[in-house]
Parts: sequence; structure tokens; C-alpha cells
Amino acid sequence: MKKGVLLLFAAVVTIACNQNVSKEDAKKLNGYWEIEKVILADGSEKDYKINTTYDFFEIGNNYKGFRKKVSPQLDGKFLTDDTSEAVEIVEKNGKVYLDYKTDYAKWEEELKSVSENQMTIVNPQKIEYQYKRATPINLLDGKEAK
Repeated sequence: MKKGVLLLFAAVVTIACNQNVSKEDAKKLNGYWEIEKVILADGSEKDYKINTTYDFFEIGNNYKGFRKKVSPQLDGKFLTDDTSEAVEIVEKNGKVYLDYKTDYAKWEEELKSVSENQMTIVNPQKIEYQYKRATPINLLDGKEAK
């Protein structure tokens, strides 16, 4: 009996850990994200407690959009500039990729997982970026900064 329960548990864990991301799931990218942890190719990890920039994604129904770096401000707003990266969501060999393009470069990253509040992306150098959904910082409670 114990052996059967153990095998069932192992099967459930294996299936849960190997869920594939669909192209449709990529629409969950829309919004603000901050890096929570980075796992380097050698397995070493770096935790990010505070981020000075967030990634803002906007992906349309045609699976095309952009990623922009934004800086959260203490009044709940974001500073931004005119720089952004075009992004297209593509499927290749059963995996979902973010294809980026700027005037200067093209690259892709694999979307390993995405939910409403968590996301994992792996770049070609095998560096894994674990994101969490970001929220505005508002230390002024609606008051104007002086």
C-alpha cells in the first residue's frame, strides 16, 4: 500500500513539474514583473529583494507586443523612456519562446512557466530568471511629493 501511494505521489509531482506552457498562456505576461531570483548556468543563485526597474509587457491578441523597462516611484507611478523591445510569442518544438527585436539585436528566451503571479524565463546562456508580479510602490498614500 505504501509503495502504491509513493508511486502515485511521484507521478503527480513529475506531471506537475513538467507542465508545458502554451502560446495562449503567454497572454498572462501583460503587466509589470520584477525579478525575484536568478539561477546562473553553474547553478549558483542570486536573490533580488529590491528592484530599481521592472519589466512591463504588453502582448496583443496577435501574440505580438513589447517589453519596456520601467522604474517604480515612491508615489505609485513609473518612470519610463522611449526605449522598448518588440516581442513576438512563438512556438517551436513544443516550447514557447519570446522573440525579441530592437534596432540593434535579435534574441529569444524560453518561457518555461507563467501564471497570474509567477513567471520563469531562460535565456540562451541557460540563465534562469524567476519573476513575480510587481505592484506599484506608494509610500506617499496619495499625497503629492514635495
